[in-house]
Amino acid sequence: MTLVTITDPRSPASEAYRALRTNLSFYSLDKPLRTLIVTSPAAGEGKSTTAANLAVTMAQSGRRTILVDCDLRRPTLHELFGLPMSPGLTNVVMEEGGELPLQQTAVDNLWLLSSGPKPPNPADMLGALRMEQIIAQLAERAEMVLFDAPPVMAASDATILGAKTDGVLLVVQAGKTRRDHSERARQVLEKAGVRIVGAALTNAPKDGSMGEYYG
Repeated sequence: MTLVTITDPRSPASEAYRALRTNLSFYSLDKPLRTLIVTSPAAGEGKSTTAANLAVTMAQSGRRTILVDCDLRRPTLHELFGLPMSPGLTNVVMEEGGELPLQQTAVDNLWLLSSGPKPPNPADMLGALRMEQIIAQLAERAEMVLFDAPPVMAASDATILGAKTDGVLLVVQAGKTRRDHSERARQVLEKAGVRIVGAALTNAPKDGSMGEYYG
């Protein structure tokens, strides 16, 4: 996984993340998105990379942004930003109070709340009342809070979180995501009353004209 929005901000890929940021802003004019889950139908479809790069572009636009690693089963965001895994989210859920252990990233306006130690019962932890309180605290501290959640088909975590936030962005990968998995993930989320704000396509074929324009 790479943060192309930092390593190559002028690339077509970085521009695609900025376009996604803009589309989300337009989508939420009537009901602003302050808390957004980023997930995928199955594993390995680029959800964590998408969440991280989207968070970077939001911070680069001047919005105070917090990125939260809610993939308590396979946390990776701390590695992407070169920060410690603990203390993090699970510490706050267990301690009932105290200051949020937000870590300043190398990107202005962007903070990370890493996962913390892996718990034995991630779904129960994310479904607790304490998690709702933490989400409210995060929303008070930032203009945008992005949550990286496990795949919908792999665990109930994303569905549980989606019901507590403003919406879910579903990440699908060109040439990999199965159509029936995407449909099943949509059905699971909608059945739980989760607001799906849209889908982001990763690993799409490069448009030659974009490469020419950006050099």
